[in-house]
Amino acid sequence: MNAFKPDHLRAEVHPSPNFGPRKDGKHPSYLVLHYTGMETGEAAEGWLTNPQSEVSAHYVVHEDGRIVQLVPESQRAWHAGQSHWKGETDINSCSIGIEIVNGGPLLNFPDFSDTQIDAVIDLCKGIVSRHKMRPENVLAHSDIAPARKIDPGEKFPWPVLYNSGVGHWVAPSPIRGGRFFSLGDRGQPVEALQSMLALYGYDVPIDSVFGRSTELGILAFQRHFRPEKVDGVADMSTIETLHKVLSALPALHA
Repeated sequence: MNAFKPDHLRAEVHPSPNFGPRKDGKHPSYLVLHYTGMETGEAAEGWLTNPQSEVSAHYVVHEDGRIVQLVPESQRAWHAGQSHWKGETDINSCSIGIEIVNGGPLLNFPDFSDTQIDAVIDLCKGIVSRHKMRPENVLAHSDIAPARKIDPGEKFPWPVLYNSGVGHWVAPSPIRGGRFFSLGDRGQPVEALQSMLALYGYDVPIDSVFGRSTELGILAFQRHFRPEKVDGVADMSTIETLHKVLSALPALHA
């Protein structure tokens, strides 16, 4: 791919061949955040621009705050993989993907630097503004692919982004005792829990059975909104936080 004019003013350009046209006339309505999960940013950038990898993203944000654009925002980058959100399964065609340099489990989940997060916020603000994205459409890779992915992980500072005007977030309810639901539980309360997860966008069945898919949905929700304890158990803190997240959605009060 030839060089192109960056969509973000501060971005360098390192073109990736791994992209195509957005399908069925779709436009970016989701912003998906990833971590690279590799030892270095240079290794990640090399992989995302290697035609043999068949993966890419629109942007890479390095630890020092440097922003590199790999694919124009008008094009379909290959970052989401097999994923699902609010019934949509071709997330690549309706999203923009940002890879944030961080070793993840390979390097024992290092912290994200303040400089890096400042750059992520600046980049996200521009993308959200250009494409008129709703706050709740700023998502984790783990939200849209909970069976496969955990990035950007429990250490990603979603509250910092929210306080800077990016994304949807509420303060999680404190962890305490009380009734909970976990694998194998059945009944109407489980169905209500599944309905709430599905209303937000998670790919869970509404069948009154707390199976593996429901557990994965809870794990993804906890990583994003209640990272203090990520165990897949729908305890009172998780359920209350889910209620608060849904109640705070602008769409529900429009």
